Amino acid sequence: MKIKNALISAHNLNVIRNEKAILKNIDVEINKNDFLTIIGPNGAGKTMLLKCLMEFYKPDSGKIIKKPNLRIGYMPQSINIINTMPMSVRNFITVRKKFDEISFRHVISETETDKVINKQLSVLSGGEMQRVLLARSLLNNPELLILDEPAQNLDVSGQINFYKLLQSIYSKRNLSILMVSHDLHLVMVSTKKVLCLSNHICCVGKPQQITKDPEFISMFGKDMANIMAVYQHSNNSNRHKNNQFLNGEQNN
Repeated sequence: MKIKNALISAHNLNVIRNEKAILKNIDVEINKNDFLTIIGPNGAGKTMLLKCLMEFYKPDSGKIIKKPNLRIGYMPQSINIINTMPMSVRNFITVRKKFDEISFRHVISETETDKVINKQLSVLSGGEMQRVLLARSLLNNPELLILDEPAQNLDVSGQINFYKLLQSIYSKRNLSILMVSHDLHLVMVSTKKVLCLSNHICCVGKPQQITKDPEFISMFGKDMANIMAVYQHSNNSNRHKNNQFLNGEQNN
């Protein structure tokens, strides 16, 4: 492991609850400009791994190493909104945050939350709420953005739009992304690297490699692996055609 160069890393991480191993011998690192997505079945320890990396939860053994003064933006699965304590979108995004007005305006513009900035949180749609949570996580200009099931409560259209937005933010900002997701068909297109977790690390690598791994096939089934492979091939083909078209335009 290249711990010295990592933004954040875990070495030999173990978490035990009620005599059951939630995380077992986990070694992982996030480097600059990484886009790593953690996948796995329910109860695999995905959220627990995020909590340990952010030091929300102390593991039973192992070591977490972070770059000094690392700026982390965190987007949780959801938040509980108390209707008896109304809060505007603007106040929610900025509460307990140090920011300047220029940065604030840039964030709400790139996440398209400027359209709902004066609304109450309680009236937002699911897609609007996820964008607000994303905007809040970006306000401190993070080096590492951590997302836990960010599109969990969205319909298919909402998921596609959210991952497009996330891909745009990743390509424009000089940051790294660590994400937990169940949306395999969308994740495989968006991410650079996939870590398959089932309390231990089953496999890790590029999306096109993971779908061929016996551990992935054992976990998600041969049909899912075949679907992912076809989806990945189709997406790569479309990207190639788009690149050819763009290069043709540039050469004319």
